[in-house]
Amino acid sequence: MLKMTRKPTHPGTIIKEDYLLPLSISIKDMAENLGVSRKTLSKIVNEKGSITPDMALRLSRAFDTTPDLWMNLQKNYDLWCAKNSSTTWQLVKPIPANLLHSM
Repeated sequence: MLKMTRKPTHPGTIIKEDYLLPLSISIKDMAENLGVSRKTLSKIVNEKGSITPDMALRLSRAFDTTPDLWMNLQKNYDLWCAKNSSTTWQLVKPIPANLLHSM
């Protein structure tokens, strides 16, 4: 696994800093355009919510990007947080390769 030392940017920050602020679009107006509640978008923009596949489709349509962009941003953020907030996953014992290949 590639070691990333810096916490990835939350996709909500990218929405805010790369789209809403430069385009002078309010959360309320963007939420309306996306067909979601202001509260839903606000949670994402304030890093309290996550990008779902449905939201990734909506954002990709609104901003002329791909849904994969938004899903990958969220995945990278979530994995970094999981890896750095707990060490219990390191207690899992790897299954020996010879057993995996005999399946």
